[in-house]
Amino acid sequence: MSATAASQIEAYLQAHERKSVLRFITCGSVDDGKSTLVGRLLYESKRVFDDQLAALAIDSKRVGTQGDDLDYALLLDGLQAEREQGITIDVAYRYFSTDHRAFVMADSPGHEQYTRNMVTAASTADCAVVVVDARKGPSTQTRRHCAIVSLLGVKHVAVVVTKMDLVDYRQRRLLEIEAEVSDFASRLGMEDVVCIPASGLNGENVVASGSAMPWYEGPTLLQYLEALEVDDAAAARGPLRFWVQSATRPSEDFRGFAGTVTGGKVAVGERIVVLPSGRESTVSRIVTYDGDLDQAVSGQSVTLTLDDEIDVSRGDLICDACDRAGVGDQFEATVVWMGEEPLLPGRNYLLKIGTQTATATVAPLKYKLGIDTLEHIAAEQLTLNEIGVCELELGKRIPFDAYTDNRDTGGFLLIDRLTLDTVGAGMLHFPLRRSDNVHWQALDVGKRSRAAIKHQRPCIVWLTGVSGAGKSTIANLVEKRLLSLGAHTYLLDGDNVRHGLNKDLGFTAADRVENIRRVGEVASLMVDAGLIVLCSFISPFASERRSVRALMAADEFFEVFVDASIEVAEKRDPKGLYVKARRGELINFTGVDSPYEAPESPEIHLDADQLTPEQSAEKVIEALRAAGVIG
Repeated sequence: MSATAASQIEAYLQAHERKSVLRFITCGSVDDGKSTLVGRLLYESKRVFDDQLAALAIDSKRVGTQGDDLDYALLLDGLQAEREQGITIDVAYRYFSTDHRAFVMADSPGHEQYTRNMVTAASTADCAVVVVDARKGPSTQTRRHCAIVSLLGVKHVAVVVTKMDLVDYRQRRLLEIEAEVSDFASRLGMEDVVCIPASGLNGENVVASGSAMPWYEGPTLLQYLEALEVDDAAAARGPLRFWVQSATRPSEDFRGFAGTVTGGKVAVGERIVVLPSGRESTVSRIVTYDGDLDQAVSGQSVTLTLDDEIDVSRGDLICDACDRAGVGDQFEATVVWMGEEPLLPGRNYLLKIGTQTATATVAPLKYKLGIDTLEHIAAEQLTLNEIGVCELELGKRIPFDAYTDNRDTGGFLLIDRLTLDTVGAGMLHFPLRRSDNVHWQALDVGKRSRAAIKHQRPCIVWLTGVSGAGKSTIANLVEKRLLSLGAHTYLLDGDNVRHGLNKDLGFTAADRVENIRRVGEVASLMVDAGLIVLCSFISPFASERRSVRALMAADEFFEVFVDASIEVAEKRDPKGLYVKARRGELINFTGVDSPYEAPESPEIHLDADQLTPEQSAEKVIEALRAAGVIG
């Protein structure tokens, strides 16, 4: 190889390493032609790329950016096989490159039930390619995709109108779709939206323009992606944001905090603040595997050491001392719901933001978004793939930025506390004013002091079971027995609290959740007063019983499962409720048309089909005595 050829190759490879990277998502409804379009884009861009390499006599496998060799026909065959097997179930990431730019493409499923995958892909995208079938025009799923990419802060959208060959490449059809898209996009506040007519099958306007649509003078899809201006340095220009992943102490004279710079930059000698504690210090070292740095920028994973011995742990956010993130525990937020079970106000979830995790309750749900009309619709819950705006109450104060300012410190996930499945994704808007104005008041007299003068250990005894199981009868007998032993008690009964505290609640799933949430908070206050609190509630949902348990210390909650079969409970039916439910006069009645989730590991299990109420009450007393609650 001549010296000239070698220098050309070296210059080409160096230019390749310096290319900008564009992350984009492709999405569209089922059978709108997305798979064909993606296949054509990958195949044609690879062919052009290989021609450029061949001109320099470079083996494309040496460059290593195209991944495996792509065969257009084989790619389409594979996607066809996926359709035959039923459904595309995940996001497929593809990496490819042209002479101008490198690309990371996230190809998300088109089916509505996999909106969660589309949200995941869009959360890190610079651009969205939304595919629309020229014959059908924009669908509900098209509008959902546009709404989600808008909410997730994707600023550039290319609507590719595919299958133009099936409408005879008519310009009028493109103009009709373009008008509909423009109207919807303007209502979403989307400013940079372009429409590109294309045929994935024939390759028109995918990588190169053809002769079929001489009336179209805009860019092809690849030209649009190559020319799109993305501010790669925007994150680095913002204020410092550094989520702490872990605190390391490898030796006596070293204490570092590992994590990733998600915004701005950090330099040795810079004054920083740790949130939510508010403690300040100065960066003394920026440590990496390859040695110390003078500064680190957005995207780099490093370990920071500080001049002062301050408390820093996983989930803390290190910020520029002069440009801090906010701190709060109550927010307005937008949520995209991904769970099979609906989102219910009052139910507890785990919220994960950065490396921080907190318990979160939705209270209240303000409205859900009508995908077709974008109207705000009153709602008590969100179901799969619905989008809503709600207020979030967290179990502790967390650091944050508005999502519009920083995706990494404003975007969050909601996680089911039992299954640990991700059930929602959301964007924080702003903290609620009461979050800043309401503070916990420290008191000199506490639970321990109040319990000591009563000579007992306070706790909640939570009796759960279907209607007619005997919960109230057993709870009443237990309280009488405790009173005879000199214990200080209070009994909260399901029917009684609905005469006052919860008289505004019905029996929908959402109202049942709120009913138990309120009772749990009241019972927690009574335990803080040093009392033994008996709670007799059907409490059909396991998640709400777990929420009450979470309010208490590990040894302060006793779940009592009053286990009666529906047949036995219905025979007793002291209030005649089953008869009314069977006649359809009562809706959402547990055991008839509403489910009951039995406890899996209760502290006390009472076989109410076999035991008398007196025997059941004595078993509860024995369990409390064995646990040291009473003497």
